[in-house]
Amino acid sequence: MANVRVERTEDGGFVATNARGAEVRMGGGTDEGVFTPVELLLAALGGCHIVTVEPLTAKRGQRLVRLAMEISADKAEPNRLGPITVRYDVELPSEEADEVFRAVAHRVHEKYCTVGRSLEEGTEVRLDIP
Repeated sequence: MANVRVERTEDGGFVATNARGAEVRMGGGTDEGVFTPVELLLAALGGCHIVTVEPLTAKRGQRLVRLAMEISADKAEPNRLGPITVRYDVELPSEEADEVFRAVAHRVHEKYCTVGRSLEEGTEVRLDIP
């Protein structure tokens, strides 16, 4: 089970903390040094892709010279995102690495990225107010 606690801080910002004690600060679109919730969603999607693609390509004997990505989306409505674009920025050592990377990236996108699959399939979000 995944679990994150989000709470307001004394300075009026917000922080998300996981069970291992890692923290991510968040706030509104004008707050410096923090992510907005939408940026965190995009980061989660990108992180899911990249932390899955990297070991799977390495497992197939291909170490990518550079592996980065950009995830972007526009708002389709004030409270809803339009299509999200995941764009890789890679430097590949060979044509063979390119073939492996492309195959792995497609499989991760279509099958293995939990965040992406949840977004694509519309995971139910339940509200529990005690």
